Amino acid sequence: MPKVTYELPDGSVHDVEVPCGQSVMDGSVRNNLPGIVAECGGSCSCATCHVFLDEGEFDEPTDEERELLEFAEGARPESRLSCQLILDDSCAGVRVTVPGTNG
Repeated sequence: MPKVTYELPDGSVHDVEVPCGQSVMDGSVRNNLPGIVAECGGSCSCATCHVFLDEGEFDEPTDEERELLEFAEGARPESRLSCQLILDDSCAGVRVTVPGTNG
């Protein structure tokens, strides 16, 4: 099972095992970690699951994700929507930083 490291706005770090097929957002929400709001429930329509991808290899963001990230507060080149980061067996060492505010 892939492990995701979440660095939260308060500086705390949490390592969470997330089942394959679930997203980085799911791992946060299911473990009650603060900061990833996920208002749309993972349908890539709100940008409240904005994170900075520190480590981990995923497909390039879709055009839809890029457009939403344009409106995310504090977006940077390493910004991603955690609902679009789906974990599989090849995911090792995924690390994300949750911004202080999400969208």
